[in-house]
Amino acid sequence: MQKPRHFITFRDMSLEEHKRLITRAVELKAERAAGSFRLDHLAGRPVIMMFSKNSTRTRVSFESAITELGGHAVVINMGDSQWTRGEPLSHTARVLSRYVSGIVIRHTKEAELVELARWSSVPVINALTDERHPCQVLGDLMTASERLGGVEALASRTFCWIGDGANMLNTWLEASAVFGFPLRLACPEGYLPDRGILDRAMSENPRIRICGAVSEAAEGADVVTTDVFASMGFESEKEKRLRDFRGYQVDARLMESAAPGAVFLHCLPAHPGEEVTDEVIEGPASAVWDEAENRLHVQKALLEYVIPAL
Repeated sequence: MQKPRHFITFRDMSLEEHKRLITRAVELKAERAAGSFRLDHLAGRPVIMMFSKNSTRTRVSFESAITELGGHAVVINMGDSQWTRGEPLSHTARVLSRYVSGIVIRHTKEAELVELARWSSVPVINALTDERHPCQVLGDLMTASERLGGVEALASRTFCWIGDGANMLNTWLEASAVFGFPLRLACPEGYLPDRGILDRAMSENPRIRICGAVSEAAEGADVVTTDVFASMGFESEKEKRLRDFRGYQVDARLMESAAPGAVFLHCLPAHPGEEVTDEVIEGPASAVWDEAENRLHVQKALLEYVIPAL
């Protein structure tokens, strides 16, 4: 039996594979706009979607992607599963592999996804963990490529991250290492990304730079991106984080310091007035609505790639 192709971290695909996925997503987007769907690829096969975290865009985009490829999404809250009652992951993985053609999972502990994938004979896709969010960054890169000259132009564009060094920044670091594009990050003291991920990415891509000031990170950048100051699981720290992140808001003045035609990205949900102003997220530089839509297209391309047609 052929070994399944999992997508747990951004590094699970090569540069050329990521480029092909983005190029294919652009094709699928155009086909969808013309009213055409690839209903034959999954042809009625089930794909399970497992959630231990709240979701809007991830759930709807993946379920729509599965449907538009002709498959059927089986959605389960992990709190309703036997996994959370102590069933070994090796048992869960082997049973699910006999029912479905793929597993999409949004969960807290990435180590448990890795263990699930170790025992699964069907592809496992990371739909977000506390450590990473690879599908989101894949969609973000598709959006940047649409606005900034295509997928081949990405390596020459400067990206900057403003704010919390959590799962999104961890994934941006890995994407920068894979694509080789310059990435500047500005995080408050105590909120840098995972040290192991940061050190490895910086060793592989010398164009990654930690900036001492938000203005330094944004100066001349082609893409400015951020996330909420208190991600899922950190809501109890919100007041402290609002104090710690004072000065890290993306506002019109900061965007003016970026390159002409710079793009603003945000994975959503956003808290306007905190990490970004309404003027920016609703302004001409904002690509957040295209970015949200593009989750659907890149995930269709990903499902098509990792789940072989019959």
